[in-house]
Amino acid sequence: MCFLFFLIAMAALSSCGADNGQSALKTNEPSGKPSVASSSPNPTTAPTPRQEPTSISKPIPSPVSSPASSLQGTDSSLLSVSKSLIDLYSTVTPKKWGEHVPGVRTHLVTKEQVIALTFDACGGKEGSGYDEKLIDYLIKENIPATLFVNARWMAANPETFARLAVNPLFEIENHGTEHRPLSVNGRLAYGIAGTKNVNEVIHEVTDNADQIEKLTGRRPMFFRSGTAYYDDVAAAIVHDLGFQLAGYNVLGDAGATYTTEQVYNALIKARSGSIVLAHMNHPEKDTAEGVMKAVPVLQKAGFRFVHLASYTLD
Repeated sequence: MCFLFFLIAMAALSSCGADNGQSALKTNEPSGKPSVASSSPNPTTAPTPRQEPTSISKPIPSPVSSPASSLQGTDSSLLSVSKSLIDLYSTVTPKKWGEHVPGVRTHLVTKEQVIALTFDACGGKEGSGYDEKLIDYLIKENIPATLFVNARWMAANPETFARLAVNPLFEIENHGTEHRPLSVNGRLAYGIAGTKNVNEVIHEVTDNADQIEKLTGRRPMFFRSGTAYYDDVAAAIVHDLGFQLAGYNVLGDAGATYTTEQVYNALIKARSGSIVLAHMNHPEKDTAEGVMKAVPVLQKAGFRFVHLASYTLD
């Protein structure tokens, strides 16, 4: 009997030792790969696709204003959202085309005497120059402005872009990757071929947003396409990516073609909440002179200049 008790006791001790050893092994085992939860994209970075793909003619809901809500350029999130948007919009036919389709914001929602100066830097054959005279004037006079920068312009002017990006007078926003009109069927504007499908729309917007964020640490809130033309399907896609479409209600230099007097006459027609569209990539043109002539007149009339992000847009 004693011998039997001895065997039972030894078996119990052996069992305890095995359990303890297994627990210690699990506790100290190195992790071979991150958990599924840690490797999956943050759900807040991928906006929920619109649920009504067949009715894009009705007003588009207000875009999310936080830059953190726009699609981040990780492979997994981009592929996931791209697939969702392609499924949602690939069979939808555009009904509208132009600079003021539903979803394009054209003015600041305010009664204050404020004006948002915005300057496009297009790049490529549309011009990769730098209007130093214009920018130096804005800096000298402490005039805030929003700069819509294309990927090609950044590539051609890396040092200049770096200086502008750290100057608090300037808000850097997204002017696209290849400076293309935004469409889902390749429609042209001013002879420039638009994006041809949903996937190209997504990359025209997000590739440059990723680059701006990489270089500045801040993800853009606003997007303006090359030529500022959109169809209503592409506009809805930009909204679903989490960006606001920045239009204008004052054509400041007509693609840097205006004379000094024409720029001046355009700008002094600005009203409370106006968004002015002009260019900063053609130093050989008259945009700088026109702006320099108009700004003091507007200031004397009581206007001040602000960033787009400082106000709600409509």
